[in-house]
Order: sequence, then C-alpha cells, then structure tokens
Amino acid sequence: MFRYWYGNQVNCVRWSNALSDEYRLECGVRQGGLSSPTLFNLYVNELIEELSSIHVGCHIDGVCVNNISYADDMVLLSASVCGMRRLLKICEDYAVSHGLKYNEKKSQYVVFESGRNRSSEFPAIYFNGSPMDRVTQFKYLGHVVAADLKDDIDIERERRALSVRANMIARRFAGCSRGVKITLFRAFCTSLYTCSLWVQYSQRAYRALRVQYNNAFRVMMGLPRFCSASGMFAEAGVDCFQATLRVRAASLVRRVRDSPNTILRMIAEKPDCPIMLHCEGLHSPTSVIQW
Repeated sequence: MFRYWYGNQVNCVRWSNALSDEYRLECGVRQGGLSSPTLFNLYVNELIEELSSIHVGCHIDGVCVNNISYADDMVLLSASVCGMRRLLKICEDYAVSHGLKYNEKKSQYVVFESGRNRSSEFPAIYFNGSPMDRVTQFKYLGHVVAADLKDDIDIERERRALSVRANMIARRFAGCSRGVKITLFRAFCTSLYTCSLWVQYSQRAYRALRVQYNNAFRVMMGLPRFCSASGMFAEAGVDCFQATLRVRAASLVRRVRDSPNTILRMIAEKPDCPIMLHCEGLHSPTSVIQW
C-alpha cells in the first residue's frame, strides 16, 4: 500500500485560487502525514544504529548516548571535539549514500559548561565543509536548552506562551459559561510544556510563571486581580500551579519507568539521577529547587 501510495502521488502548487499543473514528487514523505514520522524513522534507523555502535560520545553508567533523534530532528552528543567530528563524518557519509541533504545553516553546536569552567575559544567544527555556528542555547522539540544547563529561558518561553493562550481564550470565549471556561483552562493552560524537565531555575523565573498561571485563570474567569489563588482554584476544582507541576512530574516518572528504551531504563534505575530526584522531590514539602 505504501509503495503504491508513494510511487503514484502527484502534487500541485496553490497560489490564491489558482492551481499549477500536477507534477510527481520523487522523494521525501508527506508533510503532516500521520505515518510520516514513523516512515522517516525507518529510513534513518541505519544511521542511528551506526552512530550508536561506534561507542564514541557521552557515556552514562556504561550506556553510550551520542545521538538523540526524533524524525529529522537529531542531536549529537560528545565529550570531545574529536568525537563530535567523527559523529558528523558518519552523518555526512550516510547522507551521500542515501540521497539526503543536511541544512548547514540550521546545524549549530553548543558547548555545555558549568561553574567556572568556561572557555571563550573553542576549536572550529565543520559540517559538509562549512563551519558551524556556536550558540549558547537551542530549541529541541520545543524545549529550550541552554549552555549553562539552567531552565530560566525555557520557563520564560512557557510563560509567554501561557499568556498568549490565556488572553486569546479570554477574548474569544468571554460570553461562555463558567463550566466551559474551566474546561478551556484545563485544556489549554495547564499543560506547561516540558515543565517536568525543569531542574535548575531561579526563584524569579519560577515566581513569574506562577503569577502568570494565576492571573490567566483570573482573567478567564473575570475574577478580581488580588483574590486568593488557592481559594479560587479550590472553588473551581482546578489544580493550582504547584499541583500541576506535581502531576506532570509524576507522569514523567511513570512513563520513564515503564519505557523499554535502554537509555530511559538507565535513567530510571540511576538512584542519583537529577531529573528523577527533582520529580520525586516535588511531592515533598520543600519542593522548589533554587539557585
């Protein structure tokens, strides 16, 4: 079925109300198709296996973690420049032999640093003959990862996104009933995307997101600005900010422990894993990790 589907598909370009002539598409998967991520994963699986088999990169408890991939979004991890160059060479060779083409302008690298171990100079890293840009942060699957491994930037990203969603809902559904507004708040404002991955953050960033969460509910429900946050959430039967974080953290712990993935199993079984300790600590009275 897939062979026939991809072997006979045609495309056209739409410009306003006009359509171009039909033409064949000889490569790639259908953008937005439900099966496309899985099909692409099958296509690049050999590359992932080759990267993992050379055991060059980062190792955690004897497990080699040198690539993290989701469809066409790939992250390479290495503890040295030489290791990173070797991983990139494998990707270059695979692209040549399989008809792939990487976008060098979108390929960047970050040097993770901690404490005072910082270096302004770093050896150049080339990809397909072009020097890669060094950045201090990058977004992977919507989550912002910073070179200092702190989560303030990603928390601010979620705070802004929450503000946009809450204002949009409050404006469009102002005339709806209280029950509908509560349902909309639960659906669009309590997700707090990747909040269970936040481990190192400042009290300022944490407080700003908590205030935004509370104000979003007040705006949607038409409540006074300085009404009790705990009281309004209890009355509406909606999780407060801290409860939402605990629910997301518990969900992450459960999914990591139930996963058959080798890397996730290693993380789940590691007693001093920071992310797991943080998620479990959210259920204790002192639940906020500060710096």
